[in-house]
Amino acid sequence: MKIAVITGASSGMGREFVTALDKQKEFDELWLIARRREQLLELDKETRAKVRAIPLDLTKKESIEEYAALLEAEKPEISVLVNAGGYGKFGTFEEMKLDDLMGMIDLNDKALVAMTYVSLPYMVRGSEIYQLGSLSSFQPVPYINVYGASKAFVLSFTRALNVEIKKKGIRAMAVSPGWVKTAFFDRAVVDDTIKYYNRFYTAEQVIKRALSDMKKGKDVSICGFPVRAQVFATKLLPHKIVMKIWCRQQKK
Repeated sequence: MKIAVITGASSGMGREFVTALDKQKEFDELWLIARRREQLLELDKETRAKVRAIPLDLTKKESIEEYAALLEAEKPEISVLVNAGGYGKFGTFEEMKLDDLMGMIDLNDKALVAMTYVSLPYMVRGSEIYQLGSLSSFQPVPYINVYGASKAFVLSFTRALNVEIKKKGIRAMAVSPGWVKTAFFDRAVVDDTIKYYNRFYTAEQVIKRALSDMKKGKDVSICGFPVRAQVFATKLLPHKIVMKIWCRQQKK
């Protein structure tokens, strides 16, 4: 049984990955993971492949164990793994809730590593892994510091993993967009700490670029020339200056 596994599939980037992959590739089933079963089942009406809704909270160890047990029982071929589950919170570090800070690390990093580790034995030559990163992966970001750091981890982990699994014919790529119009902001924005958003892209644009970049053999996908230029600039400028520019944009 050939499948795609997509976390965070109920909304945002995850949901858009479901649509895009179902159009581009042939799967026997789409294993969709998120906490809300009802929203996952809605996608069954929109896809060619059969949807298997798997309601899990990936920050919990028992959820990873449940997923691992399902793989052991079904023994599918995972053609594509998309780790799109994650969230961010904008604000001053000292004023954030500790649960939110630790939750970002648990979901953005620990769950992503666990899902990748458990899934790899079921992947074959030609299989693909998409890990959702961020433009903030490339620089320290005051007032989004833990979220940015969590995405820097995703970038470093994914690029190194891609080298390790290359000999097996499996690819891993970090998808690192700038601002994207999704429900992400409904949870991330709690006040006016972040005021300046220079440019927005759609999830469809980001994922179209990601699928194209995977075919080209890239290990990082960045949608939009302005965003790629910004990433290039962060490599040339000292991060102290990069952070000063960011803070000036946010009127800090």
